[in-house]
Amino acid sequence: MSLLLRDTENYGNVYIEDTAIAEIGCGAYDVDTVIDAKRKALVPGFVNTHTHAAMTLFRGYADDLPLQTWLADWIWPAEAKLTGEDVYWGTKLACLEMIKTGTTAFNDMYWHALESAKAVDEMGIRGVISNVFIDIDGRTDRSEEEAQRETKRLITKLTKDYSDRVIPALGPHAIYTVSEESLMWIAEFAREENLLTHIHVSETGQEVTDCIEKNGMRPVEYLDRIGFLGPNVVAAHCVWLDDKEISLLAKHNVNVSYNPTSNMKLAVGENVRYPALCAAGVNVSIGTDGCASNNNLNMLESAKFASLFQKSATNQPTMMPARDALSMVTKHGAQALRIGRGGGEITVGAPADLLLVDLQLPGMTPLHNLDSNLIYASSNCVDTTICDGVVLMEGGVVDGEEEILMKASETAFDLVTRRQ
Repeated sequence: MSLLLRDTENYGNVYIEDTAIAEIGCGAYDVDTVIDAKRKALVPGFVNTHTHAAMTLFRGYADDLPLQTWLADWIWPAEAKLTGEDVYWGTKLACLEMIKTGTTAFNDMYWHALESAKAVDEMGIRGVISNVFIDIDGRTDRSEEEAQRETKRLITKLTKDYSDRVIPALGPHAIYTVSEESLMWIAEFAREENLLTHIHVSETGQEVTDCIEKNGMRPVEYLDRIGFLGPNVVAAHCVWLDDKEISLLAKHNVNVSYNPTSNMKLAVGENVRYPALCAAGVNVSIGTDGCASNNNLNMLESAKFASLFQKSATNQPTMMPARDALSMVTKHGAQALRIGRGGGEITVGAPADLLLVDLQLPGMTPLHNLDSNLIYASSNCVDTTICDGVVLMEGGVVDGEEEILMKASETAFDLVTRRQ
């Protein structure tokens, strides 16, 4: 399959062969498909490094509540009623929203991972899929051996039964919901199978306090002591870090997913120490978190909040400029999720995960600086979304979106009724 993007505003003609960028600034070709890209800018697809995709079903369901009330009284009781069908339609809705706003790859941790994988496979984008792993705090009745066997079976099915766009991963929830024995086993299994590992780290001050009381050290120190940290780890949030923890993340090449919108909405009480992380050489990308705590999956909006939050927190208007914020949702995200050589960039040989941005919009006019307009001015500017060389949206239209909206809405209200 071949595709020509003709006359993009910033790269000229771009030729795509199968799943990769074959030529940039090329001439005419006899191709299967041509897209007229005049007055459109070409940018890499966005990468969301922390999601709970099917939580689209909880968008607006329990807002403006204290964190523990929100979790214990609303979210967890509803999640206890989740079925695979619920997760399938919730993930389909998430994929639709991501395609519409330019996300071509995401890192997910949630229940019923096989249904999430099915939705990702059908929708055409990339998904790093992990089933949330919890074995303490009363949320599972499996033995340690059963949990390990189930995890191995799940990884095998994710590897064999779906396309290469579905990337199997491990999803230990957090240090306070997963036993030390299981965390150590997950780290070893991940190294053996070359798997990404997705975990929440230091999202709240209480997590740090509890870890010190229980283990005599802070969360990142604890994960270092048990041999968990490595370049395959994507650590979500990382809000409450001290200098030693940042050094440990850098030492082990851990990838940090910064979730500014969720952190502000849930009032976690601190700001991610982005300047210190960057100075240490830590790869920092951006995630949205789930739609119950965001409430959308729009990466440009999250990138804007990230930049503005850092400027405000450091009192430095030069902190996290637009170019850096855009790199965080493209190149840095692709690096964290190991999306091929050149992932998150527009270079020959890179995966053809690309967007065409409509420049004929009020928020994109005038075009003094494309990066600035994308990050600060217009979060709904994506006209065309391409993943793995396949056009998933053109002219803002995605095939089958009406059915997805209808079924997801029905599913969400049915789930809330069951919870009550």
